[in-house]
Amino acid sequence: MTENSQQPQSEPTPELPTQYAPADVEGALYERWVERGYFAADAKSDKPAYTIVIPPPNVTGSLHLGHAFQHTLMDALTRRKRMQGYESLWLPGMDHAGIATQNVVERELGKEGKSRHDLGREAFVERVWQWKEEYGGKILGQMRRLGDGVDWSRERFTMDEGLSQAVQTIFKKLYDDELIYRAERIINWCPRCLTAISDIEVEYQDDDGELVSMKYGEGDDTIVVATTRAETMLGDTAVAVHPDDERYRHLVGRRIKLPLTNRTIPVVADTHVDPEFGTGAVKVTPAHDPNDFAIGQRHDLESLTVMDERGVITVHGPFEGLDRFEARSAIVAALRAEGRIVAEKRPYVHSVGHCSRCKTTLEPRLSMQWWVKVGPLAEAAGDAVRDGRVSIHPADMSKRYFDWVDNMHDWCISRQLWWGHRIPVWYGPEGEVVCVGPDEEPPGTEAEGWKQDPDVLDTWFSSGLWPFSTLGWPERTPDLEKFYSTDVLLTGHDIIFFWVARMMMFGLYAMDGEVPFKTIALTGLVRDQFGKKMSKSSGTAVDPLDWMNAYGSDAVRFTLARGANPGTDVPIGEDWVQASRNFANKIWNATRFALMNGATVEGPLPDPSEMTATDRWILSRLNKTVAEVDAFYDDFQFAKLSDALYHFAWDEVFDWYVELSKTTFMAGGEPAKVSGRVLGEVLDVTLRLLHPIVPFVTETLWTTLTGGESVVIAEWPTDSGFRDAGAEREIETLQQVITEVRRFRADQGLQPGQRVPARLTLDGTALAPHEAAIRQLLRLQPEGEAFAATATLPVAGATVALDLSGTIDVVAERKRLAKDLAAAEKEKAQANAKLGNEAFLAKAPDQVVDKIRTRLAKADEDIARIQAQLERLPEA
Repeated sequence: MTENSQQPQSEPTPELPTQYAPADVEGALYERWVERGYFAADAKSDKPAYTIVIPPPNVTGSLHLGHAFQHTLMDALTRRKRMQGYESLWLPGMDHAGIATQNVVERELGKEGKSRHDLGREAFVERVWQWKEEYGGKILGQMRRLGDGVDWSRERFTMDEGLSQAVQTIFKKLYDDELIYRAERIINWCPRCLTAISDIEVEYQDDDGELVSMKYGEGDDTIVVATTRAETMLGDTAVAVHPDDERYRHLVGRRIKLPLTNRTIPVVADTHVDPEFGTGAVKVTPAHDPNDFAIGQRHDLESLTVMDERGVITVHGPFEGLDRFEARSAIVAALRAEGRIVAEKRPYVHSVGHCSRCKTTLEPRLSMQWWVKVGPLAEAAGDAVRDGRVSIHPADMSKRYFDWVDNMHDWCISRQLWWGHRIPVWYGPEGEVVCVGPDEEPPGTEAEGWKQDPDVLDTWFSSGLWPFSTLGWPERTPDLEKFYSTDVLLTGHDIIFFWVARMMMFGLYAMDGEVPFKTIALTGLVRDQFGKKMSKSSGTAVDPLDWMNAYGSDAVRFTLARGANPGTDVPIGEDWVQASRNFANKIWNATRFALMNGATVEGPLPDPSEMTATDRWILSRLNKTVAEVDAFYDDFQFAKLSDALYHFAWDEVFDWYVELSKTTFMAGGEPAKVSGRVLGEVLDVTLRLLHPIVPFVTETLWTTLTGGESVVIAEWPTDSGFRDAGAEREIETLQQVITEVRRFRADQGLQPGQRVPARLTLDGTALAPHEAAIRQLLRLQPEGEAFAATATLPVAGATVALDLSGTIDVVAERKRLAKDLAAAEKEKAQANAKLGNEAFLAKAPDQVVDKIRTRLAKADEDIARIQAQLERLPEA
């Protein structure tokens, strides 16, 4: 805990309204923070740097709960570090999102009856830039609404001039180092987007298809193969069998007739074939299947492409011009007519790859593309985690990371789009291939026969440079010197493969082995309150702006942070946001009460000898909370630190300390002044601890309490080391007495505000100084001359005798409790009967038996509770 970090007051301290209205303060506060430059980082500062670069949202995007979730956590980290004295940089920006953005603009053109080809490449790209300026970046305004403390002066875009130079530079460097090459391979092709996509952008789902078994060859040369994609048989160039499969040994090396065509194809022996699966024979279509392509390479087979880029059949007259799915049915019908179909299974549920952008069924396609040779890059990315230069939180997520980087295939980086970073390679009239760097001129003009490669780079290629390109690389800028390596990459575990591994590979390569970030903190995904994926189609998707409008940004932020356990999904429901709104209101109301009752931050804290046990207890608990919160932050345990702050603020400060201190404040004098200073200190520190998670309400309250300029630039609390175990035990005993008597009062049906005569026997206990507080909190009035103890409660060495004769109808209460006792005993008997029935236990599911055991335990608890209540009641 620090000494009060109050700064000189620069303007009159405002009065707090009776109610907190987030909409009245959030927007103005945020703009004031930005105007005063609180979030701007200084590369020339002597302070230690702390850097987080934002996972760049798509320019087409808007703020969804996943963004709000991760932004809340990143904001909390950077706000805390700023308060701890770091030069804290949270760098914002957006991704050009190649396929997604091009699709949006093409749809807009479609409404005008045009396609991109009607405009031509240059005009279309200009149209996309216009769209980006007009509609893109909606999410940036929403980030301000959430309270993101980003340095807007450093905002970047993956296609701005500096990042474009970085992309061209690293492409040239990789090309010169023979880590980029061009080759014809099988890729995932989207017939809708008309581009290749990488393996990690494929979404697999179980589709209802068909499995067709068909005969190839004639007579003794007959062989049966099965497929879910009958249309590709037009491109078969072999049948493969296992070399040890005796059934087909006589066919290996021979040629057999391929149905519906005028071709014959060889039977080859390949160890890839599983002789135990199906017939043990597989059709080989090298141009339309990655495994078949590998077999074709090993056996020098021809690769026949039978579909165009839109999935339309291009060969064999009867089927030419048919869509791939139309051709499938037509080919099966033709084979059936020839008696070639052996078996058909429909539906046949199997896993099928779909485009993650447009959900179209993908087509494996042989295509000339550009590739990154990832072997050495991926090895370096794995080593950086293994040797401890980069840590992953939670640690058990490391396995997923290694599974990917240790088994990574070469990366297809070319995309058949117009929006994006164009590949900086020119082809000459004599077959020349020239890669051009950012400061180099193309080798020739179109008139001279030179043409630039028409493809653009995968979006993840440019976003893989994000941690260093945004800081000025390839120039050795002051920003790069100060803020690289970045400290934390906080992102969802679902993009380890898309983005995290790419940044690790490129960062280590471009920055001479210097890691792009020291820690990878992986979060889960936001789910609905039942743990299911949110979706628009099911009506469970939530616009966080709706919740922010209804309950305030702090309420949304606190709800998200309180659910953030490392690496696990975050369920969230509107009632939880309402509860967080109630917490913000509780902070507001408690601070107003404190200010009206003398809470102050003026002057040093009094000596502990001048304090009450209650004062020393809350300061001891405060310091423990500071230490606990710091430990949770360092371990990225946002849920635990939020929970610790919630319970400390609500339970210990507001519900106990404030209530216990009311008698001191009412009595006045020096003890009230001491407690007022302690209360001021506790609120000051608590508001600073809460600020990174709930910045708006804490800013308003802290500046009112302290007169300081802003809690954004206040000092982060530190643990002073003050502990008072004796005071903690004393107040815990006091809490035990109050809690037990409150429970008894509730059991007897007394209203919370109903006063009851009582005799307190506290002599010889540490509770004697607290009699006034006990009577105040328990609504116990002094005993009168006619006092008669009708119930006696011995608790923690003290005795509380109550006179209930004028407050409850003992006869009616005994009758009610007797009825409840009979019901509980009946429930216990029924549960015992079922659990004692061996036949029932043998047949009942485990969850049913567990439920009955739970009912039995609950019945036992009820019986014990009711019997205790009856014993405490006076005789009728």
